Amino acid sequence: MKSIIWASLLVSLAGSVTVLPRADVVSYDGYKVLRINTYGHPSAIKERLSGISYEQWNDDVYKHIDLLVPPDQVTAFEALGLDYHVMHDNLGDSVVAESASGSVWKRQVEDSWYDSYHNYENHIQYFEDLQASFANNSELISSGTSYQGRDLYGLHLWGAGGPGKPVVLYHGNVHAREWITSKVVEYITLQLITGYNSGDDLTRSILDQYDFYIIPIVNPDGFAFTQTTDRLWRKNRQPPPATANQSCLGRDINRNWEFGWDANPQGASSDPCSQTYKGATPSDSPENQGLDKLVRQLRDGAGIKLFIDWHSYGQYILSPFGYKETLYAPELGKWTKAAGLVSEAIRDSADARTTFTFGPSGAVLYPTTGAAPDHIYSIGRAEFSYTIELRDTGRYGFVLPPELIRPTAEEQWEGQKVLLTLLDEEFFDGEGPA
Repeated sequence: MKSIIWASLLVSLAGSVTVLPRADVVSYDGYKVLRINTYGHPSAIKERLSGISYEQWNDDVYKHIDLLVPPDQVTAFEALGLDYHVMHDNLGDSVVAESASGSVWKRQVEDSWYDSYHNYENHIQYFEDLQASFANNSELISSGTSYQGRDLYGLHLWGAGGPGKPVVLYHGNVHAREWITSKVVEYITLQLITGYNSGDDLTRSILDQYDFYIIPIVNPDGFAFTQTTDRLWRKNRQPPPATANQSCLGRDINRNWEFGWDANPQGASSDPCSQTYKGATPSDSPENQGLDKLVRQLRDGAGIKLFIDWHSYGQYILSPFGYKETLYAPELGKWTKAAGLVSEAIRDSADARTTFTFGPSGAVLYPTTGAAPDHIYSIGRAEFSYTIELRDTGRYGFVLPPELIRPTAEEQWEGQKVLLTLLDEEFFDGEGPA
């Protein structure tokens, strides 16, 4: 669907994303991203759209459908007379503006990192620098390698008394195009380290109680591909089964976990060309195999207190279960109460008043099978397990401008400070915040 053209060379300053001049770079010049109001009748709207080519960005379609429309389909779309507004008038211009930053990263653990997006190699270096700034209370870790051999690198942090306490586990950039997620995970890591080093009482209390295992980019092949070739790539870069269309690369890592992998036909796709392709068998992506190995090791050690799978966009805080809309875990009450308090903290932290919807994933949003929060709760025995869908609700979607990196990260740190103090709370006892 997407046109392929020679890309012009985009030069950026050190540390920001550079798009290389290649013949196979996907151009989004002239593409529009449009939000269509469905008024509660998405099937009728999709029927009217059946005569045009488009890519759907969102799955929560009861109120609206977000579409990427190619240039040669714009006239046909407009002739349908649908009620819509424009998110990106020219997505190509938005991608260029997102990447061509004037920020310079000086190889220091400093806030300027959050003024722009950066390439994969610089993300690795940034985490190495973070580790060096907290050398006595951290170690660089790996959760395996990707299909193309990239390291699923991360950091293990701990406080007084050394490592070995219950674990908080974060995964970022599960879906390659969701660049804001790795930035948010890195910002939270920075706040934990700088707060502990400066003697902040709250941060010290958190790190003295829990070990943190933080993997900012669990889909490094896909992430690198979004920076060189196709900004909107979602999956990993693994070839399909031998019997499938060999041009359809990639598995959706967040439909590839073992638990609930094939539990609901609406939760994932068996088509290798689909954005939500679940794989040929459970956990058949090397990324998932490495991640799951770490999950099981942590489970069998001090245990997993909290897991968060960071995504964008939509502004949701979602708990299990995703694979069945009418199935509710016994812990749903405390998960929902905690999510509500986190949502309030985020909303009240800044003038933007960013608002998050929260609840069980399948019921609130849509069915997802083989998803990380279900697996890490059910198999990994995490006491709290969430997906957090970051900003925004549709103004920019996946292509969030660099100037929104910092406010997005800052408000999430405010939310995490609340959540991390609730992990050992006795819920619904009439005392305390929950």
